[in-house]
Amino acid sequence: MLGLGLQAPWKLIDQSLNTEHSPYELQLQVGTERGELYSCPECGAPCSAHDFKEKTWRHLNFFQHHCYITAKIPRVHCKTHGVRLIEVPWARPGSGFTLLFEEVALTLVREMPVNAAAKFMEVTDKRLWRVVEHYVEQALSRLDLSSLQAFGFDETASKRGHNYVTVFIDMARKTLPVVFAIPGKGKQTVSEFKTFIEKHGAKPEQVLEVVCDMSPSFLSGVKDEFPKANVTVDWFHVVQLFTRAVDEVRKEERKHSDMPKALRWAVLKNAESPMTDKQAQALLDLEQYELETAKAWRVKEKLRWIREAKTIQAARWRLTNFIKFTLDEIGSSDALEPVRKALATLEKHSERILQRWSSTYTNARMEGLNSLFQAARSRARGYRNTATFITMIYMIASPAAEILKST
Repeated sequence: MLGLGLQAPWKLIDQSLNTEHSPYELQLQVGTERGELYSCPECGAPCSAHDFKEKTWRHLNFFQHHCYITAKIPRVHCKTHGVRLIEVPWARPGSGFTLLFEEVALTLVREMPVNAAAKFMEVTDKRLWRVVEHYVEQALSRLDLSSLQAFGFDETASKRGHNYVTVFIDMARKTLPVVFAIPGKGKQTVSEFKTFIEKHGAKPEQVLEVVCDMSPSFLSGVKDEFPKANVTVDWFHVVQLFTRAVDEVRKEERKHSDMPKALRWAVLKNAESPMTDKQAQALLDLEQYELETAKAWRVKEKLRWIREAKTIQAARWRLTNFIKFTLDEIGSSDALEPVRKALATLEKHSERILQRWSSTYTNARMEGLNSLFQAARSRARGYRNTATFITMIYMIASPAAEILKST
C-alpha cells in the first residue's frame, strides 16, 4: 500500500504481468468497495459516485518491469458543486505518472540532463519536461520577494544565434539567487520583472540598487520601472568593454600586418593571468612589432590600476588620469577607433561605474551563474526550446531548487 501511495478507501484488487510487451509490464488494478462514499474535491463533503472514468498511471519500475496503476475514478455528485471528478492520493490531477515516480524523476534531473534522466526512466524527454515545468512553476508561485532591495540582471544565450534569456538575481541571497528569467533581452524584460515582483510581495519603490551592464535599453528600463534605484555598473563589464575593443583592433590589424602566434587568446587575458609559453611570448613580441594592438592592450591593462583603488575618491582620480592616458595613447589613429568608442562609453557611465566603490554588491556572481547555465546547455547539447532552458536555470540556481527537494 505505502509503496504504491495508496490510502483508504483505495486498495489493490488485482495484478498481472503482461509479457507481450518489452520490457514486461506489471499491471496493478486499484479500486474501492461498492457503495463507497468519496469526498467532493471542492468542499470535502461525502458524496456517492455519479459514474466512473478509467485512468492509468506509470509507477516506479518493479525490478526490470514497467509498472502501471489502473483505476476507475469516480465522478461524484455534490449537492453544492455538482458533478466533479475526485482526486486520487497517488497522483496529482492531470498527470500520467504517480507522485512517487515524479519524485524520483525530480531527484534525477537535479543531477543530470533531462534527456539522460528520461532515457534512464524510459519515458520521453517531452513528458519528463512537463513534470519538471509543473513543479518549478508551483515552487516559484510560493516565492516571497517582499524583502527585495537590490537585484542584478544580465542576458545569457539560450541557443546559437541571437537568442537570449535575461536572468534576474536577488543580490541579498547568498545561495540560489535567481528569482526570474524571461526570453529576450532589453527594456521589456525589466518591465516584466517589475510585474513579477509585484505579484510576489515586492514594490518597485523598495528597490534601492540595481547592478547591470551599460546596455542603453537595460538602463532605460531601470530608470522607468525602478526610479528610486541607484545603478551600479559592475567592473566586469568595464573590462569586457575594453577587451572587445582590443580584439576588434587585432582582427582589423591582422588583415594587413604580421601578428605574433597565439596573440588572439593572449590579448584577451590580463598580464597576470596564467598563460601558455606561446601566449606569454606573443605578448612580448607584441611590443616589438609596434602594432596598434599593443596600444589597445596597454589601455586595457591600465584598467587594473583603477580597480585597485581603495576609495571612491581615489578611483575617481585614477579614472580621470586613465582617460587622459588613453587619449594620449590612441591619438588620432583610425585603427584604434574601437578603443575610442569604449572610452566614450566609459566616460558616459563613469558615475555608475564609480558607484561600485560605494556598493557592497557585484555582478561577478551573475557571470559565474552564466557559466553554469552554458555548461548545462553544453552537457545537454542544447535544450528543446527556450522554455526548457529557463526551467533548467530555475532548477540550477533559484530558490525553486530548494523547494523541490521537499516536494
